[in-house]
Amino acid sequence: MTEATIFALASGRPPAAIAVIRLSGPAVRATVTAMTGRLPPPRRMTSTRIVDPATRTVIDHALAVWFAAPASATGEDAAEFHVHGGTAVVAAMLRCLGAQPGLRLAEPGEFTRRAFDNARLDLTQVEGLADLMAAGTETQRLQALTQATGGLRQRAERWRATILAALANSVALLDFAEEQSDVVVASDAVMAMTLRALRSDVAAHLVDSARGERVRDGLTVAVVGAPNVGKSSLFNILAGSDAAIVSPVAGTTRDPIEVALDLDGCAVTLIDTAGLRDDVADPVEREGMARARARAASAALVLHIATEPPAEPLGQVVINKIDLSGAQAGMHSGRLHVSAATGEGVEIFRNWLAAWATAALRSGDPALVTRERQRLALASLVEALDDVDHQPDPVLHAEALQAAAQSLARLTGRVGIEDVLDELYANFCIGK
Repeated sequence: MTEATIFALASGRPPAAIAVIRLSGPAVRATVTAMTGRLPPPRRMTSTRIVDPATRTVIDHALAVWFAAPASATGEDAAEFHVHGGTAVVAAMLRCLGAQPGLRLAEPGEFTRRAFDNARLDLTQVEGLADLMAAGTETQRLQALTQATGGLRQRAERWRATILAALANSVALLDFAEEQSDVVVASDAVMAMTLRALRSDVAAHLVDSARGERVRDGLTVAVVGAPNVGKSSLFNILAGSDAAIVSPVAGTTRDPIEVALDLDGCAVTLIDTAGLRDDVADPVEREGMARARARAASAALVLHIATEPPAEPLGQVVINKIDLSGAQAGMHSGRLHVSAATGEGVEIFRNWLAAWATAALRSGDPALVTRERQRLALASLVEALDDVDHQPDPVLHAEALQAAAQSLARLTGRVGIEDVLDELYANFCIGK
């Protein structure tokens, strides 16, 4: 149990209809009793008068609830005051709490840190909470919620139970190798099949990690093409704003311009790049073109804007200015045909792009592996399980199983994760 009791405003900045103030730590019971006159029944919201213990001045008529350890979000005694969300009320509450013995204002992410330290959450759930707070689209929300509610943790616990059973079996076989030689062969065969099945399950989630990271980070779409083909005009239409400068002068766009989009619940970063052309004397424009090619190379999708079919397409071709050519809007011969000037075909273009993003991100259930750290831990686990499968020596076999268990421990945060935690909690808000 942590010595200090922490408190913080857990709801939005006042003024608001209701403000939620959270507490966690050993002085919670005494603090709630001092401010409400009695300790309410645990886990039951109670209407009460809240007073300042030092002056007996009434602060508010509100609601209070407390949770006895370990059955709380943090694993410690915890409480919440649901008060009116006026600025003066919140200020009075925080001032009063700060004056109570043993209480201090929480640091960013400290409530979650205590939940982790008390085994209420594992590291994957903490990461899921961080992603949930940062989620900007429906797809990101669903994936983060799966993580935060223990989707990966539950799977990892099953993997861990299998590995520990295999390790116990391996140690037992070492201890009784001489007396139980007939059992060794049978046990080895059964355990080998179990571990191979485990390896296949882990590898499948490892393959799916690319999708999980794409959902979390969003898809990148680069808009490329020659100058004056309407790249920036189409970019602005998709972005819904005048993010890019539109001009008949060639070379207007130099640095890539990025806009975040929500396409039917999918996060997409749209990038307008410098126009591509030959024989450019301006070194700044040449640098812009080099950056455009670099962004196109790393993008999940390249939209090649042109006014006629290019000889060497760089991605999905979008033929613009059909109002001048007389071409029909829509998808023809694998190319989209639009007019940024009249808006003809733009809705078809937007729907196609949304369908592409949906297909790229929403295939099946939310991915369980969503971060590079998780992917590296599972890659290490697969490597250890491969070593187990190809290790005939019983002692080395047991050591390989230990390595597999360590990889899972790194995934869930049982070992070697202090730097990860420090970075995570620094991005949490106070009160979470």
